[in-house]
Amino acid sequence: MSLHLISISVLGLMFVIATVLPVNMGVLAFVGAFLIGTFAAAMPAKAIMAGFPADLFLTLAGITFLFAVAQNNGTIDWLVGLAVRAVGGRIAAIPWIMFLIAALLTSVGAVSPAAVAIIAPIALGFAARYGINPLLMGLMVIHGAQGGGFSPMSIYGGITNKIVQKAGLPLNEMATAFASLGVNLAVAAGLFVAFGGLRLMRQSARAVATPQAMANGVMAMGHPFSASVPVAQGAQIFGDAEGESRQEERKTMAANPDALIDSGGTAVAGAPAGLYQYLTVAGLVALAVLTLYFKLDIGFVSLTIALALALMRPSSRSAR
Repeated sequence: MSLHLISISVLGLMFVIATVLPVNMGVLAFVGAFLIGTFAAAMPAKAIMAGFPADLFLTLAGITFLFAVAQNNGTIDWLVGLAVRAVGGRIAAIPWIMFLIAALLTSVGAVSPAAVAIIAPIALGFAARYGINPLLMGLMVIHGAQGGGFSPMSIYGGITNKIVQKAGLPLNEMATAFASLGVNLAVAAGLFVAFGGLRLMRQSARAVATPQAMANGVMAMGHPFSASVPVAQGAQIFGDAEGESRQEERKTMAANPDALIDSGGTAVAGAPAGLYQYLTVAGLVALAVLTLYFKLDIGFVSLTIALALALMRPSSRSAR
């Protein structure tokens, strides 16, 4: 068997193992590269490592680390609370708020499955409480996560832009980001019309949010919004998006459901934002300015900001 077929076979086996077993795909890839390079291609370790995309790894590590700090220190909770408060009694705005929150999370560094896992239980709770089509709500969250996924600050956007730049192809980072957002926004608008969004525009939250409506919902939950977004675990930090998705969904569904939305549909605040949350938001803004305007490397900048935030409050890396 040729070296090319061996490499392709091992690559396919890697995907099968990572799908069937809860094993990190990155670890499998490192071991596969070591085994093929050493025993099949007779390559020294330095030659094997020469093919490792260090710049892409730095981008992935930096962005995920910064987002994990923002999630663990309560900044994501606070931002979600602010967005939900804007809904008020306008039921038709709820799917769009979920779309925008998911887009915001992925645009600042969350991997799409993790962002969906954070927002989907919240969104489906709203759907059950206010009689919104749950399929509409779920699709709005998914398309929101994909819409923000190619921001220059996001994981997918950062990696894509580096690959295009390395290939010597013409690159417009903002055009790529807005193209993704525009396509998903257009799809979301069509879904909103197709799955009853126009009907929602004629309803108010206070008229719909009754115990009977909640009991008749697809997900009969006491209240739609948990008290806080769960703390990120190792899966998020190390990029295991599937594992993080399962963890976030279980924890969100099990959390106290009685904090952010009262029986009248008015959003109420959870914990007020503190200086650390404001500094985290300032760090995210600084990331955008330094990478988009000053063209600094996004991996180094995100690691620097995340490290500064972690040094201010070391416990925020693992718990709020």
